[in-house]
Amino acid sequence: MLTGLSIRNIVLIEGLDLSFSTGLSVLTGETGAGKSILLDSLGLALGARAEPPILRPGTDRGSVAATFEVPASHAAVALLEEHGLMADQTVILRRVIGADGRTRAFVNDESVSVNLLHRIGESLVEIQGQFDERGLMNPTNHRDILDGFGQHAHVKAETRAAYEAWRDAIADRARSAEEAAAARRDEEYLRSALEELETLTPTAGEEKQLAERRALLQNAEALLNALNAGYAEIDGDDGAESKLRAALSHIDRIADKAGSLLDPTRGAIERAVAETQEVMAALRHAADAIELDGQDLETIEERLFTLRSVARKHGLNVDDLPLLRQRIAERLKLVDDQSHSLARLEQREQVGRRRFLTLARTLSDTRRASAKRLDAAVNAEFPPLKLEKASFVTALEELPEGAWGPEGTDRVSFLVTTNPGAPPGPLSRIASGGELSRFMLAIKVALAEVNATPTLVFDEVDSGIGGATADAVGVRLARLAERVQILVVTHSPQVAARGNVHLRVEKREAGSLAVTGVDRLDENARREEVARMLSGRDITDEARAAAGRLLQGER
Repeated sequence: MLTGLSIRNIVLIEGLDLSFSTGLSVLTGETGAGKSILLDSLGLALGARAEPPILRPGTDRGSVAATFEVPASHAAVALLEEHGLMADQTVILRRVIGADGRTRAFVNDESVSVNLLHRIGESLVEIQGQFDERGLMNPTNHRDILDGFGQHAHVKAETRAAYEAWRDAIADRARSAEEAAAARRDEEYLRSALEELETLTPTAGEEKQLAERRALLQNAEALLNALNAGYAEIDGDDGAESKLRAALSHIDRIADKAGSLLDPTRGAIERAVAETQEVMAALRHAADAIELDGQDLETIEERLFTLRSVARKHGLNVDDLPLLRQRIAERLKLVDDQSHSLARLEQREQVGRRRFLTLARTLSDTRRASAKRLDAAVNAEFPPLKLEKASFVTALEELPEGAWGPEGTDRVSFLVTTNPGAPPGPLSRIASGGELSRFMLAIKVALAEVNATPTLVFDEVDSGIGGATADAVGVRLARLAERVQILVVTHSPQVAARGNVHLRVEKREAGSLAVTGVDRLDENARREEVARMLSGRDITDEARAAAGRLLQGER
């Protein structure tokens, strides 16, 4: 709810700091005292357009700040968090206006766009006559308002889920059909490519293996010469093995005379002989592995160059060819099996459509039942508000299939007629501001239990009425104020007497300039103000007595 409003240098206001509480707050005062300036200032803090001249004469800067206390579950908190702003139970909206007419917007002292300020503001306050693009005046909101009144959340959630599932099925079928069509267009090319790849049968890592084998065969003669030369150095009468064995023979002839002294030496020579034999075996194996057949090199090179050529043709690496083969096979399988696959997807789409329509029609039936209850509730409020000739109708219209959505298949419109026999039309057709305000009040009372905006402001909702009708307006405002915070600008003593808080707006002299001031009235001052509203400038004892009765609830 709104807890404070601070205004500096706006039109006739030099400086005002107002506090507000729950319930019904009434603002009264003479015509021209500045009541509308207060509402315009609040509108600025909520993101409304700044209409010049806005600054107090002789000043080059003005500002308005509105402070709110909101629960953590409120939409404004989620909006703040969405935009990375500090969010807690206190939200301060501030607007600064310069001499050039440009404005800056702040939320909790962080700079924001005016558009974001407006979005946050409209979730916190609804001012009758302002922000008409949202709430009751905007037909695009009527469906959500009706659903809130009827408490349709469960069936709406099911309908939304069914719609999303249906749209997913449509997207899957369309995507599959597009892929199949593309595959059909490329079928000849794909079959040729697949035949080539299946003949080639590339394997992962094959290029590296072939390249290494090719390099080996290209240097085979030099490698064999080196291996044979190495083998010759070890083998033969003058080779390392023969000399090691000769050395071992010399040791063996004298070993029995040396005790154990020569055992390590003898063991080392034996190991050297064994390792020399291993070296010779390894040299023979390496030589055997090298093929000097030129045809083998040609075969390897042909295979390697073919793999690289095919890979270049497809713009891939050689190692990606096995995956390409698999993908082409899958696309061709889609072509071969497209009728069966598309039939399954079409069936899924039709099942999704039928489920959505079943739930959407259930939601429509539920809306029609709720619409009847809402119409009855609103129309019951009209006669006491001097709107006995008016009628409120909630119209449901089935949308064409192209306009169906997650909210169902209905368009919901709130329509009114002010004269019997006249066709109902939009709320915006009501010409009289006071009459429109009473329409809004009647609807708001009917919707009180589901109202999402914590603060409602009515500007002269009692315009052009008095007596019992004005009292009926006061009763309904007080009833509505039991659920949401209400601020009302009024000229009616019957309405003013219903307030929990009474603020009097006055125009005062400040040197050569007039300024607007606001006083919070105590019981005595409040009785005097209501008496003034009853009798005019000269307050009589009879007016004071009547004011006392109004304030005590005697009607």
